[in-house]
Amino acid sequence: MKSSRVVSIFFCFLLSAFYSVAQEAVKPRPSPLAISSARYKNTYLKITYSQPHKRERVIFGEIVPWGAIWRTGANEATELTVTQDILFNNQVLKAGTYSVFTIPDKDTWTIILNSDLGMWGAYNYNSKVDVLRTSVPVKIMQSAVYEAFTITIEQKNNIADIVLAWDSVQVRIPIQFNEPKP
Repeated sequence: MKSSRVVSIFFCFLLSAFYSVAQEAVKPRPSPLAISSARYKNTYLKITYSQPHKRERVIFGEIVPWGAIWRTGANEATELTVTQDILFNNQVLKAGTYSVFTIPDKDTWTIILNSDLGMWGAYNYNSKVDVLRTSVPVKIMQSAVYEAFTITIEQKNNIADIVLAWDSVQVRIPIQFNEPKP
């Protein structure tokens, strides 16, 4: 009788522990996952990132320090996948998947594509495996404030801009999809 009671108590304890873990697993992330994508003929571009929110904080210069490497989102490092070679701010980017990092400054951002994948944040960022670095100008938006960090792709045929926007800051990275060879 005593052993069955111990087993019952142990089973109840195990069940409550499992229930607690299950409840944690279904909580939404504070910085949810988002995807932006574009297609031109046989080329597909996808950017997977997490969206941190402003939440009445000062973002650039405080939450995201000037001149420091940033994961370009939250949680895992942002990843860009492209199925064919493209021009990325007038530089050739080979087909593949890359981590996206940035170095924000007041007037320009350095955009970095890196071959190390699956990283959490930028804590183990290694510049030795950078594939591409380029700089783009900053635009301060007077009439819009983005509460959530947002990446969009604005496309017209084989020309597009990857747009990174958060708070009142916006940067645009021009890309060009290659025309398929006959």
